[in-house]
Amino acid sequence: MHRVLSQVPDTGPKFDPKALIASLSSRPGVYRMLDEEGGILYVGKAKNLKKRVGNYFRASGLDTKTMALVTRINNIEVTITSNETEALLLEQTLIKQHRPPYNIELRDDKTYPYIMLTNKDEYPRLAFHRGAKRRDATFFGPYPSAGAVRESLSVLQKVFRLRQCEDSYFRNRSRPCLQHQIDRCTAPCVGLISPEEYAQDVHFSTLFLNGRSDKLISELSDKMEAKSQALDFEKAAVIRDQIADLRRIHEQQYVSTQGGDADVLAASMQGSYASVHLIVIRGGRLIGSKSFFPKDKLAGNESELLAAFIAQYYAKADNAPNIPKELIIAPKIAEATAIAEALSYCANKTVKISSSVRGHRAKWQAMAVTNATQSLQSFVSNKQNVQQRFEQLRQALDLDALPQRIECFDISHTSGESPVASCVVFDVNGPLKSDYRRFNIENITGGDDYAAMDQALTRRYTRVAKEASEAVDGGKVPDILLIDGGKGQLSQARRVIEECQLASVQLIGIAKGISRRAGQETLFLSVGDSVKEIVLPTESIALHLLQQIRDEAHRFAITGHRQRRAKTRNKSALEQIPGLGPKKRRELLRHFGGQQEIERASEAQLTKVPGISTKLAEEIYAWLHNE
Repeated sequence: MHRVLSQVPDTGPKFDPKALIASLSSRPGVYRMLDEEGGILYVGKAKNLKKRVGNYFRASGLDTKTMALVTRINNIEVTITSNETEALLLEQTLIKQHRPPYNIELRDDKTYPYIMLTNKDEYPRLAFHRGAKRRDATFFGPYPSAGAVRESLSVLQKVFRLRQCEDSYFRNRSRPCLQHQIDRCTAPCVGLISPEEYAQDVHFSTLFLNGRSDKLISELSDKMEAKSQALDFEKAAVIRDQIADLRRIHEQQYVSTQGGDADVLAASMQGSYASVHLIVIRGGRLIGSKSFFPKDKLAGNESELLAAFIAQYYAKADNAPNIPKELIIAPKIAEATAIAEALSYCANKTVKISSSVRGHRAKWQAMAVTNATQSLQSFVSNKQNVQQRFEQLRQALDLDALPQRIECFDISHTSGESPVASCVVFDVNGPLKSDYRRFNIENITGGDDYAAMDQALTRRYTRVAKEASEAVDGGKVPDILLIDGGKGQLSQARRVIEECQLASVQLIGIAKGISRRAGQETLFLSVGDSVKEIVLPTESIALHLLQQIRDEAHRFAITGHRQRRAKTRNKSALEQIPGLGPKKRRELLRHFGGQQEIERASEAQLTKVPGISTKLAEEIYAWLHNE
């Protein structure tokens, strides 16, 4: 039985965290943080309520996101539970009921799709299904997306040729339809197959959907042999083709008949954006995948994000039958044991959460990590998303018009050696790579970033000013010039812009805060002769836009610097890779035949070279592709 306690006395109007912490229990439970109006800001669970809640009010070490939450707290209520599992289940119930603004937000409440096989029909029908489950049908799934369902239905239609038409269409046929003519249906509507033979195809389809591929192929092989011995070679040839199709399907899968049921999850974060990729494995077959982009204002890393996602995604009453026996995750989460116990309770079976896996499960895990990273990059770079961020940037900087062109500069060097400046350009459609430029910096003191920035800006905007004076439309003058740095770099940029008489350009400096963490940058806005300091909220999409542009300038500068440094040292790119000695370089060149082929090789292909470990292959690939 739960006990609900209000921890703030009614006598005083001001919230006293010290009194609160002193009165808290050290038992497991759930805490609810309330604002002045009594609305719930955040719901959390704790193994030890006193320690967990006390962490929010410590003197130092809080990040910006947590501090923003703490400043709004006016009251905290707690519910003591019997154990941590009970606390997690109660936490998820309260989150779904109240949707607090600081908890993870999943905008995916739709019912997941299934494959339905009718039971009462003489000739059962296979169909796509979403919604309440009927009693007169068997359901297979859930699948992560409608596309995954349709792909499986297409395979079944080609191999076993079960009907997928509506009952009304099926009952009113007088001759076979087009599906029969293209060998996608056995035409039970006009009696071209007996109920007994059709029932066998239904049985085989059920084995396929349940992931029992070994048993399915074994039974088909026995049937083919029986037909051959009975001299029914035509039907034996049909079964032979079915077996060949099934083997081909398994070859196209990432793995074939390895493992049982599992969900594979990986998380990725970029600034304040987050992605979780889910791969669904049933019967050792990959049946589909899906990317989620949850909003979590408090998650500081991928581990915290993934823990919150798993708890909310799986701890649903209607989702209990669909929880697999194993969750394979990346990265490892601190609360794995407690979450696994809660999911085991919900599913009424033992559920395991694994992060250190080998063999085919490690391949699934690596695939999920790759997809999480790629899907997040695509989401951040989405054209519509970029346009929204441009509009938010206009509002945040109080600009009269939407900026059409943003240019950003960055400097890269190694202890002053081979300095290179980069200039990247963004417009309302995203990166404008045809306008990217690099500048080799010459004749300066090594490591003098101010002089390097001054030289790059002077070379760039002297030309821009000249082209602008000659062009009818004003040339390529940026609306915003973004500098990776603080007031010092900004003053260099302002001097150059004034000399080039480009008064319309808005100057902005972006500098990392004391913690050097993404999302805690400070903006310096040049206004006349003064500099205005701005701190945008962590969740601001205008800040995300500036972060993305700054990071792209950084990447482009590093790439140029490495190329120039390699040329200066008269060495190949392979000689620049840490940990790659002469012997391993020779093996690489002997295996691939040349550096060009090495650059085209994947990580998996690199590991096939003698002496190249998986870790070294990852480093070689990342170095050669500037990742």
